[in-house]
Amino acid sequence: MKRKIVIAVTGASGSIYADLLLKKLQLLNDQWDELSLVMTANAKEVWKIELNNDSYTEYDLHHYTPQDFNAPFASGSGQYDTMIIIPCSMGTMGRIASGISNDLISRAADVILKERRKLICVVRDTPYNLIHIRNMETITLAGGIICPATPSFYSKPATIEDVPATVVDRVIDLAGLDNSAFRWGDKKS
Repeated sequence: MKRKIVIAVTGASGSIYADLLLKKLQLLNDQWDELSLVMTANAKEVWKIELNNDSYTEYDLHHYTPQDFNAPFASGSGQYDTMIIIPCSMGTMGRIASGISNDLISRAADVILKERRKLICVVRDTPYNLIHIRNMETITLAGGIICPATPSFYSKPATIEDVPATVVDRVIDLAGLDNSAFRWGDKKS
């Protein structure tokens, strides 16, 4: 069975993670039926600042605004099975942990959790304060996955894009998609 995936991008720094994920998911399009994107206004601004473009408009997927509660993933009946928030701001994480569904991102995360489906929050902020840690605990206890945007280096990344790609590959693994990526113990040529 192919997947229904929603990608949410918040205003936290780290647009490169979202961009690389969307590029990789386009290549893995044989593994999903639906791919949707919702971005906050701040996310679009940060994307333009960090990546010097608005390439998020060019991806072949369904685009939704944070105010569009008619999006199919705003309800469990839409049967979206995976939500990836990348990067996930601490404000968004706090609203999800508190059950505040005041926009499409927090509502969709609430739906994913209540339906016992896969929520992956790629948090980028650092350092964490106790409130952040408790919110991560709450989301984890509710069934979500916290995946800090912490790159690995055992694959010996050679370019700036290779570094965040280590996180993106991990996210794709967590989502349960088949992915060709460096694995521990592999020899890099």
